[in-house]
Amino acid sequence: MEQAVFDYTRQDAAGVCSTKHAWAKVPAPLSRPERDALIERATALLKAQNAVLVAHYYVDGVLQDLALATGGCVSDSLEMARFGRDHAAQTLVVAGVRFMGETAKILSPEKRVLMPDLDATCSLDLGCEADDFAAFCDAHPDRQVVVYANTSAAVKARADWMVTSSCALEIVAYLHAQGKKILWAPDRHLGRYIQEQTGADMLCWNGACIVHDEFKGLELELLREQHPGALVLVHPESPRSVVEQADVVGSTSALIKAVVEGQAPAYIVATDNGILHRMRQLAPGKLLIEAPTAGNSATCKSCAHCPWMAMNGLANLVECLEQGQPQIQVEEGIRAKAQGCITRMLDFVAAHKAKAAGMKAGIGAA
Repeated sequence: MEQAVFDYTRQDAAGVCSTKHAWAKVPAPLSRPERDALIERATALLKAQNAVLVAHYYVDGVLQDLALATGGCVSDSLEMARFGRDHAAQTLVVAGVRFMGETAKILSPEKRVLMPDLDATCSLDLGCEADDFAAFCDAHPDRQVVVYANTSAAVKARADWMVTSSCALEIVAYLHAQGKKILWAPDRHLGRYIQEQTGADMLCWNGACIVHDEFKGLELELLREQHPGALVLVHPESPRSVVEQADVVGSTSALIKAVVEGQAPAYIVATDNGILHRMRQLAPGKLLIEAPTAGNSATCKSCAHCPWMAMNGLANLVECLEQGQPQIQVEEGIRAKAQGCITRMLDFVAAHKAKAAGMKAGIGAA
């Protein structure tokens, strides 16, 4: 697989991908009375404003619970995109990071889209600046442009396809079968994994998720020795040395399904530890072990949590509902272009599921 022309270094002199600001804005812990009062207030505001809360698996567990209790959803980015588009509510409140709010607005321009904090972003998004990416595309006009969901609206506007980790393999395999060459951005680990699985001709941007990039293959080997019966679940944004040890490689939804349906008593989980909240709810009798992100000399052996996801809290959720701000806005020209690649993905996934269901039922199997 070729290496990207535009080589992004996530730590630079300008601090482009520094998490210092994000951690500085992580909400302070709440007392039980404070938490209960904010939950009650948020519930009332959501109902009064015909609003629905859409939360990612990586945000604080109390927000996940609030979303489910008020008729919203807790899901991966693919289902968040579908849910927001199809829900009748005229206000969507997105607890996640900025690209998720932008995707909701792209698909539902007539709706008001709120987020607790617009500064909640993503290292993959930060590391794939729109102008540089446009130049990358211009240099390779013969390739289908496939971008990961973790990108800005402006980057999506330049793409032929958007994918999530739930559907990236199937879509790239489909394009490869048509003889298409791929320009992929931004996560290099996910791009490498897909290329190895499909054999597609892929030219990859050099970006990485600051959470998944920190998982350590050697430390995972040592942890597996301590838990010989545990299954290893890995998100494909992780380094090769981690992915190669996995029993299951997949999206957040796929990893949760593996825990719920699996027969093993223990699971080592290599993704953001926010997912453990939902895993424990759905599989309460199973042991969940965080995969290691650091070596023996580190003060924290497993610190896999996105600081931008952690910026979502009850207090700023209530504040955004009370003030109607901050709102996600996407310039119409960019929105219209970006909508095409997202809709193309959603249509492909819907057709893929329908085909699979038909084959299971004995319809169209030929």
